[in-house]
Amino acid sequence: MKKLVSKLGLVALALVLVMTLFTGCQQAEEKKELVIFSWADYVPSDIIDEFEEQYGVTVTYNYFTNPDEALQKLASVDGGEYDIVINSDYTIDIARKEGLLMELDKSKIPNYEKLNPAYLSQFYDPDNLYTVPYVPGTPLIIYDPSKVDIEITGYNSLWDESLKDSIVLLDYDRVMIGLVLKSMGYSLNETDPDILAQAEEKLLALKPNVRALNMDTPYETMLSGEATVGLMFGSQVAWVYGERPDFKVVYPEEGMGFGIDCAFIPKNAPHPDVAHEFLNFICDPEISARISMNENVMAINCNLESEPYLSEEYLSNPALFIPTEMLGEKEFIEDIGAEASEMYAEIWNRFKQA
Repeated sequence: MKKLVSKLGLVALALVLVMTLFTGCQQAEEKKELVIFSWADYVPSDIIDEFEEQYGVTVTYNYFTNPDEALQKLASVDGGEYDIVINSDYTIDIARKEGLLMELDKSKIPNYEKLNPAYLSQFYDPDNLYTVPYVPGTPLIIYDPSKVDIEITGYNSLWDESLKDSIVLLDYDRVMIGLVLKSMGYSLNETDPDILAQAEEKLLALKPNVRALNMDTPYETMLSGEATVGLMFGSQVAWVYGERPDFKVVYPEEGMGFGIDCAFIPKNAPHPDVAHEFLNFICDPEISARISMNENVMAINCNLESEPYLSEEYLSNPALFIPTEMLGEKEFIEDIGAEASEMYAEIWNRFKQA
């Protein structure tokens, strides 16, 4: 009898161990994680909350302040550590060339077909293998017509003497020097030292008109009245216009610089299946619309089916809802190599110190 009890006890113990292992494995399978790497608040918190609830996922959000910094970090972990990265197009192009991106499984992203083809097949992903466009944008000019005596039509208007000490510019060498080049009829991505020397000379001539350099909150400089003219990212112009619809938004006649921030999965992402679920989630028309309208994003929408979900306020904001025909010839900022990038940085530093 004693032996029988002992045997029964062992059987019971074995069953407990099996059930414990099974439960542990089941919990491990049920525990889903996603690690996002982007600018702070670039994925709205309510979007993350909804994704977590709908898919049973715990999201960790890491952020960077500079796209080049993010590229260096991604390279240092060999395309691992993060599941979703949202970054600028030219840095994505570099990451692609360095083999840091994972090819997408489109069968897991059925909402991909709802994306606007105008924002696909770009230089950084010509065959649409790796990226999902998140938000497009273009630098624009906005000004207060009650305090500006001229009609501003493009970049070249900013050199007018009447605008002395009145302009806020982005503190960003690649964008600002690129737009000076654009005002001269050259490419945003010019690398010829002689042409860059001409651009520096023209840039220095703009200095008397510059009131402030501000990368993160130039809209505050405009709304406070400290500056009456701003050249800034479209999302920042949209913020100003939302508060001051009496201001004028300018689509520069010299042509627009353009950019598309995209989401991608790094090649060694720890949770690639969840990452595909997230990409499909943000390609949903309603979710896409909510992202575009969020105050921390405020950007052009790239989903063909999102318009019914976009507010009237959004659709009436000229910095957000830009007619396709008004975009004209778009040019992207692209990778220009380390040597030329250093020249741009040196020009910008001399300008700031002048």
